[in-house]
Amino acid sequence: MKIKLITMAGPLSLATALMVAPMTSSAGYLTDSQGSVVRSGYGLCWEGIWSKPDFAEECGDKAPMAPAPAPVDGDADGDGVKDSKDKCPNTRPGAKVNADGCEIIDDVTINLVNDEFDFDSSALKDAMKSALDGIISMIKGTAGSEKLSVVGYTDSSGPEAYNQGLSERRAQSVADYMSANGVSASDMTVSGNGEANPVADNSTRDGRKKNRRVEIKSN
Repeated sequence: MKIKLITMAGPLSLATALMVAPMTSSAGYLTDSQGSVVRSGYGLCWEGIWSKPDFAEECGDKAPMAPAPAPVDGDADGDGVKDSKDKCPNTRPGAKVNADGCEIIDDVTINLVNDEFDFDSSALKDAMKSALDGIISMIKGTAGSEKLSVVGYTDSSGPEAYNQGLSERRAQSVADYMSANGVSASDMTVSGNGEANPVADNSTRDGRKKNRRVEIKSN
């Protein structure tokens, strides 16, 4: 093993306290058998290639700074979007938000109790248009950019294949009206689910009316 000889200027009695160390060690302070840093005759701490500590307060070293703790990425407004990605901080409590943390409208249904589609029809009635005007106004008033899913439905009367097409036409009627009144068509997807997923009993007249509906979901 290679060793490094240590020479120093100072009293001969101090030299007896010095030790040799492997050259493969990193830079540090020379210590004696008691673990104390060896000093020269001038009172200076001896440094070199030693397998000893590289930090000693008694030699004037300052304690190394502890690394700063990693920042905590919280959710200050409680909307489910981390603060680092939230483009709309301080969203009101309970509001539905998009991926950017910006408020969007809640899911809605063109509620077909008083404004149901007529049998075998996709034409929008005045009450439906009025309901859609309110939804359009809400969309324009929110901070976020909604992506809307417009889905049409029918009751169970008639052939299933025919009902599928009718449900798509109903959804398209709603999307066309919204697009004509300021909602971007590129922000809407339009589809029909035919007679699937009824919300009421198809064996009754009132139930069939409720099932002739259009649902609008936002994300």
